[in-house]
Amino acid sequence: MVVLSTENLESSIAFYEGLGFPLKFRDGSHFAALDGGDITLALATKIDHPIPGQVVVGVKTDDVDAAARAIEAAGGGIARGPYNDAHERRAVVYDDQGNGIVFYSPLPA
Repeated sequence: MVVLSTENLESSIAFYEGLGFPLKFRDGSHFAALDGGDITLALATKIDHPIPGQVVVGVKTDDVDAAARAIEAAGGGIARGPYNDAHERRAVVYDDQGNGIVFYSPLPA
C-alpha cells in the first residue's frame, strides 16, 4: 500500500477513479483505499495520514509489534504505536533515512 496525503478527499477520489482506480474502501471523510492492481493506493487527510505531507509505504504483516521492534533494532525509529485503531493494528515507523513506513495487520472480525 502507498499512502498519499490529500487536503480534499472527494477531489482526490474523483481524480484517481477517473484514472481507472476503483474505490475499494472508504472510512468517512478522512481515508479511502483504491484498487491499484498490484498495490492499494490509499488517500488520507491530515487526520488519518500517519505522516502528513509524506508519501508512506504500508506493509501488511502478521506481527506489527515484531516489525516495529526490528526497525528500531536496525537503527530506525518508532513514531507511533504499535496501537489498534478501528480496523487494524498498526505502527508508524521511520527507516534509518527518515522514510515513513506503516506496518499494519487487520483486526479479527
